[in-house]
Amino acid sequence: MTQPNTPLTEGDLAQFIGSETLYQHPGFNVRYTEGVRYVAERGGAYWLIDAIASWQSDPRIRDDQMLQGIQFWTLTVNSDRSARLVCERDQGDVAVTQEIPFTDFPLQSLKLYYQQGVLFLPSEY
Repeated sequence: MTQPNTPLTEGDLAQFIGSETLYQHPGFNVRYTEGVRYVAERGGAYWLIDAIASWQSDPRIRDDQMLQGIQFWTLTVNSDRSARLVCERDQGDVAVTQEIPFTDFPLQSLKLYYQQGVLFLPSEY
């Protein structure tokens, strides 16, 4: 693991394969893995967990049968520091999109999966 004050990098994410510990979101019925917690701590992105968790009660997500199995979330940070959070049923099949006016998230993009109440990195699948 990198030092506590080291910024998050793409290479950091490769160390997470599976997860022995799940963390409970305090305000939603959502759990997340060690890798997601690492991203949240290193990338200052607990807001990202909040955003995905809050979408779970939206009827566009909650009532979509395909999204009950698995959700594919992608955060893309633009050069002007705005961002877009997208949930897909499958590649190219967008369910919802959220525009984020500003973020200081250090990575250009991040993919997360959500399945059976758990948010995780693709490498933890």
